[in-house]
Amino acid sequence: MPAKPAPIKKSPAKKAAAKEEKPAEPAPEAPPAEAAPAEAAPAEAAPAEAVPAEAAPAPVEGEAAPAAEPAPAAEEPAAEADAPAEEPTSAPLNLTVEDVNATSVTLKWQQPETIGDSGLDGYTVEYCKEGAAEWVVANAELTVATKLVVAGLTTGDVLNMRVVAVNPGGRSEPAVLAEAVPVRDLVERPKVRLPRSLRTRYVRKVGAQINLVIPFLGKPKPVVSWTKDGEPLDTKRVGIRNSDRDSILFIRTSEREDSGVYEITVKIDSFLDKASLTLQIVDLPGPPASVKLVDTWGFNAALEWTPPKDSGNTEITGYNVQKADKKTGEWFTVLENYHRLNATISDLIMGNSYNFRVFSVNKVGVSEKSVTTKEVATIQKTVPTEVVPCRAGIVYTPPEYQEHDFSEVPKFTAPLIDRAATVGYTTKLLCAVRGCPKPKIEWLKNQMVIGDDPKYRQLSNLGVCSLEIRKPCSFDGGVYTCRAKNDNGVATVSCKLEVKQVIIPEK
Repeated sequence: MPAKPAPIKKSPAKKAAAKEEKPAEPAPEAPPAEAAPAEAAPAEAAPAEAVPAEAAPAPVEGEAAPAAEPAPAAEEPAAEADAPAEEPTSAPLNLTVEDVNATSVTLKWQQPETIGDSGLDGYTVEYCKEGAAEWVVANAELTVATKLVVAGLTTGDVLNMRVVAVNPGGRSEPAVLAEAVPVRDLVERPKVRLPRSLRTRYVRKVGAQINLVIPFLGKPKPVVSWTKDGEPLDTKRVGIRNSDRDSILFIRTSEREDSGVYEITVKIDSFLDKASLTLQIVDLPGPPASVKLVDTWGFNAALEWTPPKDSGNTEITGYNVQKADKKTGEWFTVLENYHRLNATISDLIMGNSYNFRVFSVNKVGVSEKSVTTKEVATIQKTVPTEVVPCRAGIVYTPPEYQEHDFSEVPKFTAPLIDRAATVGYTTKLLCAVRGCPKPKIEWLKNQMVIGDDPKYRQLSNLGVCSLEIRKPCSFDGGVYTCRAKNDNGVATVSCKLEVKQVIIPEK
């Protein structure tokens, strides 16, 4: 047993032995003294476990000088005794069970927060049967890893487990599992399967019914628990129904107070899984906090307003601005889904007075109430110098427009076309004319005005002029002219009509 700690104090022992050997050489004449070094060897070994100063009595009684030399060697342990002792590390962090089966338990943890200057020698894992007081060391040698499989366990045992960090200062405070671990096979570890639609913010209107189904895995049947914002659920407001495969969160009539972060936990022994979902119950916003008429000039009015105190539990997406003429009292929307907090309303009518009101808008809809300006915007016919110094003497003068002269000489846009007709078959001549004022139309045959001859039918509609010749004969052929005239001038267009006789061959 004394030989085991000798390597720890190896260098001080060698120094002491070297110092004692030098004074022993000059005494060969005294035979009895030769036995002294042999007896001194055990004396030298003793200081390895005890204090090095005890090596002083080893020389012969007559030799005083050599006995005084080991004194400096005693100073080193004294200096070491004065050095501050190394402190143990803090306890390991976040000790959890990673896996368990019928014969082993896998633990994992994180290194201590405080390690010390000398570093960390390793970790030791210990376990104790529930109800017993004796802790058993699982690893014969220290492990530097932060994970260990404790094997060779007995199926059915329930074990308390802990991890201790070791450094030159000794053992740290143990990190102990919160619950004992049953040594048994798990058919299926617990796992929450949160639907994709619930992985983002789940938004519903006030009064809507909430019915959320959260599937999970695990055998034997996991223990399911719910929290809202880290606190237990109010069972008067929220109903929970659990089965072997899912958990249902149910709210009959949602209120804004039901908004929050809901977390589900499924647990089998020391294994658990969690998932959270954010429920947001939204409502119509309140009206803007205030609105005021900032300025009025020309045909414009400037407004400013402040955001509503109640946003409806969601962001404000815009504002609707309306105006009302005091003469009629009817409201008209001038700005819709407007994003700023100030606006200029233009194109107001001179001499009229206006009120303005503003509604808030969010993703649910438009606020039921609005806020109305206390001041009335009156659009003056003449803006006094005192009111608007920089626009002094502005008087509305309507622009003068010269009347456009639409008079035009008659002009044919579609001329008459030469054509041939057959004796006995009614034919028609067509042309088109324009002019201002509307021109008077006359038809001529061979430079002679046709007049009211019943053989001819004269029509003029929207500038289209037509002459219908009823059952013409060979004498109705000739040159036909259409003449249009008004106060600005005259225009004519002519064509040649040939009337052919049908010749029936003799048999």
